[in-house]
Amino acid sequence: MMARAQLRESLTGDVVLPGDSAYDTTREVWNAAVDRHPQVIVRCAGVGDVAVAVRLAREEGLEIGVRSGGHSVAGHAVPDGGLMVDLTPMGRVRVDAARKRAFVQGGALLGALDVASQQHGLATTAGNVSHTGVGGLTLGGGMGWLARQCGLACDNVVSFEVVTAEGAVLRASATEHPDLYWALRGGGGNFGIVTEFELRLHDTGTQALSVEVDFPLHQAAAALRGWRDLSTTAPRAATFTAGVGGGVVTLGYVWVGDPRTGRELVPSIRALGRPRAERVVESTYVELQTRDDVVDGHEQRRYSKGHYFRELSDEAIEVMLEVSTLGPLAPGVGLQAHGGAIDDMAEDETAFSHRGTAFEFGASTSWTDPDEDADRVATARGYAATLDPFSSGVYVNNLGDEGARGVRRAYSPAKLGRLTAVKDTYDPENVFHLNQNIPPSSTPGVA
Repeated sequence: MMARAQLRESLTGDVVLPGDSAYDTTREVWNAAVDRHPQVIVRCAGVGDVAVAVRLAREEGLEIGVRSGGHSVAGHAVPDGGLMVDLTPMGRVRVDAARKRAFVQGGALLGALDVASQQHGLATTAGNVSHTGVGGLTLGGGMGWLARQCGLACDNVVSFEVVTAEGAVLRASATEHPDLYWALRGGGGNFGIVTEFELRLHDTGTQALSVEVDFPLHQAAAALRGWRDLSTTAPRAATFTAGVGGGVVTLGYVWVGDPRTGRELVPSIRALGRPRAERVVESTYVELQTRDDVVDGHEQRRYSKGHYFRELSDEAIEVMLEVSTLGPLAPGVGLQAHGGAIDDMAEDETAFSHRGTAFEFGASTSWTDPDEDADRVATARGYAATLDPFSSGVYVNNLGDEGARGVRRAYSPAKLGRLTAVKDTYDPENVFHLNQNIPPSSTPGVA
């Protein structure tokens, strides 16, 4: 490894090494169970620093991890003994309101994108937690409260600025490197490091409404069936949500737009049973985007499993509700409706897969005591496995440590073949493999 002084001379940003006062906080990610130690962390100030870091890692034979928001449960951002490309200093967002475009650096968080675009009454699809990185979310697809109106985050990318495995910088769009443009819209971090996203913005206004109605567990199955049926005719402004935990099933929706119109669905939700409690909250869109933020997120150990359902059968509902029997180790369970504009995009138009999904299911658990690790993970895995027969696939951003089997669930064989061809072109040596990896054809992989 070149000396720190020599490395710093080649960078605009900073270098953090083991023993530095900032080392432990810089290597920290959202899942506290991830405790890995990079040999060097390059805090990149711009695209040039990213290119230098990639070339250095290759010269030194170091694994590369890329950190944006650090929300991957698997902790792929932190390479043990490798080089972490830390994009967090690259967090700027520039909005061109006249053209309805946002230019977002690779280390920006969703909250920065939302705040900058909402100043103009504009927005684009982003996830539901403001401290998530734009990069990881968008490269995997990007589900959020606007997806049924505006499409997924990846559907709204106009172009990418990318540092390749060779340390070169190029732009991918519908007319420049269209094969890479296709793969980056859902294929994850397999093909390069994206240092800027050009995103399409929409006239969304600034208002939102969230509706949550609690029903006791003995009403849960009937209420969930009714909620499922209501969701099939819901306006695109409504994203139906459901959760099970705390002795209740919580059913409702999130509405982005005029709250007065959004309230018209409330009586139908109440009528699903005899509600125990309800929360009908008007807010700004920015407030909505921060309601699920976790202030102590980096202190929690985390594990999650997910499924896509093309339909939510009565039998699947009954099996899902068995989570209430698992006791204190039970994961939190949620459903979120897809459809709408997500399905407007043809299945083969992007690498993102399973556009026919009706509901996305997630089971997640968090804890602080390392002695609970094995039991927490086993309970979540075992419970999620009971729903395997109803699953049609999985969202790649919800994969943890499933390896090649998980990747095969995230993409169809045809898409994996096409993604492998793009990998062969842009990263034939699998330099970028700390991700939900799609290896080149020269490497045994997921086929």
